[in-house]
This record gives sequence, C-alpha cells and structure tokens, in this order.
Amino acid sequence: MSALRQALADYLAVRRSLGYKLARPEKLLGQFITYLEDQGAATVTTDHALAWAILPGGDANWHAHRLSVVRGFAAYLRTIDPSAQVPPAGLIPARPRRATPYLYSGADITALIAAAASLRSRLRVATYQVLIGLLAVTGMRVGEAIRLDRGDLDLAGGVVTVRQSKFGKTRLLPLHPTAVTALRGYLRLRDRLHPQPGTAAVFISPAGTRLLYCNVHATWKLLVASAGLKPRSAACRPRIHDLRHSFAVASLLDAYAAGQDGQARLALLSTYMGHTDPSHTYWYLSAAPELLALAGQRLEDHLREQP
Repeated sequence: MSALRQALADYLAVRRSLGYKLARPEKLLGQFITYLEDQGAATVTTDHALAWAILPGGDANWHAHRLSVVRGFAAYLRTIDPSAQVPPAGLIPARPRRATPYLYSGADITALIAAAASLRSRLRVATYQVLIGLLAVTGMRVGEAIRLDRGDLDLAGGVVTVRQSKFGKTRLLPLHPTAVTALRGYLRLRDRLHPQPGTAAVFISPAGTRLLYCNVHATWKLLVASAGLKPRSAACRPRIHDLRHSFAVASLLDAYAAGQDGQARLALLSTYMGHTDPSHTYWYLSAAPELLALAGQRLEDHLREQP
C-alpha cells in the first residue's frame, strides 16, 4: 500500500470514529489517489486537486463537491506531510442548491402502496407496501429502515429502535397501533414465505437478503411511474426521501391545527427525526405554503395582542 493510500485509510478511520459514514468520499478519494498515481505525484497539490475536480462530467456544483472532499483529506494529510497543499475554499464557484420537497398527500401514499401490489412475488409486494407505510408514518430515513433488524422491533411495547443513524446516533420511535399491526402481519408472512433468511434484517428480498439501497431506489422509480406521480418542476421530483419531508410537514400542520406551540413541537420533532440541530428541522417550515401561512398568522396574532 502506498503512503497516500495508507494516509487515506487513516483519515477515513479517524472521521468514522467521529460518526461519519463517508461512503461517497471514500470512493471519490480513492479515485483521486489513482489520478495522483497516474500523474506520478507523491502528495496532494492544489493544481492536481483542481485538475481532477473539473474532469469532464457533472456541473460546477459537482466539481465543487469533488474539490471539497479533497480539501478535507488534504487538511489531514498536511498534519503529517508539510509538503501537501490544501486547495483554497471557493476555488470553484458553485451555487448551493437543495431539491424542492415533493410533499405527498395521503392519496399519493395510498397510490404508491397500491402500485407495489404489481411487483413480482408476494414477498416483494408485502416488503415494499410495509416499507413505504413505515417511512410515511415515522419519517425514518430510507437507510435507517433498511438497516432495521428483528431485534430493533419491540412490537409489544410499540417502539422501534433506530441504530447507526447519522453521526452514530440511536433513537427510539413510538409506533401507532396500526403500524404495529402492519409490521406483525408482514413478519408473519415473510416467516412463512422465507422461514430461514440469511439476514437478521426486518425487510428482506425474495432471496432472503437485506434490501440494497440502490435496488430500493430503482423499485421506487417504478412505483412512482405506476402510481402516475409526475414531477412538479425540474427541482421537485417524487423522491423516496420526500416521505420524510412529508411526515415532518404533516406533523407541524397537526400541531398548528391543534393549537399547540409550533416552536415547542419543532424541538421535539428535531429529536424524533434524528437531526443534529433544530435548524435542520426548521427548514421544513419553508417546504409548504400552509406552514408559512400558519406561522405568519401566529405572528400576526401575537403582534395584535401587544400594547
């Protein structure tokens, strides 16, 4: 193993010990080191980092992201190799962008679950129908649901334990009785159809293996098309992650409708969803015109009460 690849392995180990996953950075940095080796470079330089970052493919935002990944590694490398250069921030101008959430209605979610009935194999149908339902009523991340093991479900207590979340956090999510009933029914069916799976995962494939992230997304695209859901704009497409956004918005709308303190509910929702900072949850306020209108009405009522 070259000195650069050993340094990369050490860098990833240090970052992961802090709770970072780094699946994509590991892949990108491996490609970058291969580029350096092809160029005969012994360490990271700004020129090489920039040349690699802007290789054909992707737009300015993607190039900026590639360079930012190198900057993190270069900053670490410089602590053990003074000749390493850290590319300056902002070297590639990029405009931050965030997809507009596709907020699903109850009818949309029902259509998606109905569309899953067309999948091949009875187990696959049940797996995706219950997976979609669980994501919709808990706001879990897709990766969190895929990583659930049988031992993470306490159906008697109506609680699911989410492990290996972002930054290594673990949290408990209470389940509605209807969700508990759906999970019990799914587990009975999968145990009958596949009594000896090769994994402890809750959601399994017809082969008895844990679901793969890429396969779930590929299936999701099929279900979206079958359900007749269309993009609302170039930046607002029906992504599976938007089930999480929809849950957050619906929770805040329910709080306002019940006359509850929206800010207090926001803090609770932040913990429930596993956000590291309440400001990340606050962003959901801008995702729905209804929330903005309710928040504005609350402010207007408050100002009206002032002397």
